[in-house]
Amino acid sequence: MNHGDLFSSGKSTFFERAKSWLGDQLVAQKLNNPLGLMLLLLATLPLSYVLSKLDLKISFVLFLALVGVPLVIFCLINIAFALGLMLMVAVLVVFGAKYTYAPLGTLLDLLILVSAVGILLRQITERDWSFLKHPLSLMIAVWLYYNILQVLNPWAESKMAWLYTVRSVAIQQVVFFIGAYALRHNKAGIMALVKLIIGVCFFGALYGLKQQYVGFSAQELSWIMSDPQRFELYYQWGLMRIPSYCYDPTTFGILMACFAVFCVSLMVGYASKKHRILLGIMAICALWVMAFTGTRTAFALVPVGGIFFAGMILNKRVLLIGAVFAVLGAGFVLKSSSSGVIYRIQSAFKPTKDDSMNVRLSNQKKIQPFIQSHPFGAGLGSCGVWGRRFNPDSELAKFPHDSSFVRMAVELGWIGLLLYALLHFFVLRTGLYYFIRCRDPLIKAIYAGITTWCFMLAVACYAQEAILQQPMNVIYNIFLAVLVTLKNFDPAFRQSPAPDQQ
Repeated sequence: MNHGDLFSSGKSTFFERAKSWLGDQLVAQKLNNPLGLMLLLLATLPLSYVLSKLDLKISFVLFLALVGVPLVIFCLINIAFALGLMLMVAVLVVFGAKYTYAPLGTLLDLLILVSAVGILLRQITERDWSFLKHPLSLMIAVWLYYNILQVLNPWAESKMAWLYTVRSVAIQQVVFFIGAYALRHNKAGIMALVKLIIGVCFFGALYGLKQQYVGFSAQELSWIMSDPQRFELYYQWGLMRIPSYCYDPTTFGILMACFAVFCVSLMVGYASKKHRILLGIMAICALWVMAFTGTRTAFALVPVGGIFFAGMILNKRVLLIGAVFAVLGAGFVLKSSSSGVIYRIQSAFKPTKDDSMNVRLSNQKKIQPFIQSHPFGAGLGSCGVWGRRFNPDSELAKFPHDSSFVRMAVELGWIGLLLYALLHFFVLRTGLYYFIRCRDPLIKAIYAGITTWCFMLAVACYAQEAILQQPMNVIYNIFLAVLVTLKNFDPAFRQSPAPDQQ
């Protein structure tokens, strides 16, 4: 018994209660409460007033500093959060390119650099490099090293072209190593990133449907029409192809094809009734908007991915449903139609009648002697946009490579093409290996979905540059990190004496 209570009145004054409440809000809860939110909102009022009185450029820089500095510090502390921020920035980069000429791509490079520095600082005390010892990690490291060495390629005509190209081809694969480190003991982080990717893709589908049925914004239309070649890419068959937030409709179509099959894999593998309905709606929206992208590669990827997924899980119900859809699809392809959208879908399954495919095959045949005589290629950036910018008089700059595999063969040689093919092999081998051996239904479903996604991208690389564009590049590398870390939380590998060596 506290004898001091005998001499107290048992009542406290208003100021004592207020002092106690305020101490609890400030010290115990550390303003993680409505009071903290209210104070934060009040603090923005004078700040907003000051920014409104300054020059627009100065205000924008100050705003970025006020928002960016805390985010950068938090990314150093929480690497998994940095991965999610990278994904959001990857979407912002391509979407913002239609509204501003600001170098938004450097934001993604900055996040990659900050996250890599955060990992290196941790290694001073942790000394844990096990995330680099997985076979897929070693293969990606070899691929990265080979691309960096291309700066010494004697046939390369421009070092600047190499500098601009190596970012998307190789350097951004550092995202994989960041993810492999951050997610190796963080199942909640993996699930959050998978949900974020699903959310970003679903938002893209909804925004694409908005573009189709409501229309493009004035700025988007101005951006499309500002370049005649870009307008030709977007406006075909009397219809405007839908890109959503992506830079071009081709990338968006491939993204929606992969996303739709991924949703189906989660529905089949492991999901509650409520989640199956939601995933089904997402898959339908993705396929629906994909039809308006006019991307032949995406149309062909859906049955290719479905066949791969069905063959991987070998479920009787899935095989039966797949057979029914195959018959319906065959009838759809053979049916005559006056619709430009339907005709373009049908043309994807008639490659011999596709003039563009015949032109691509002819171009590949013409470039074969060059590839065979240049084992290290002509150097990164010798083809495509950077080739035309830095080597406009070069014949390779005018060469329409169209395919990732053809581009790798031309720029990196047949040695680089072999390494690129091996990289895809290691990715698929990793996904299949853990899908077969994992026992947790949810983990198996995610492995099935990611492996199918990666297989579809590998196939798409034959006809398009399917992985190099954003946000596909970041999504792909995050998924590769999930492939090598998710198995750590499965009962089959938690009991294994050396899971990292599997």
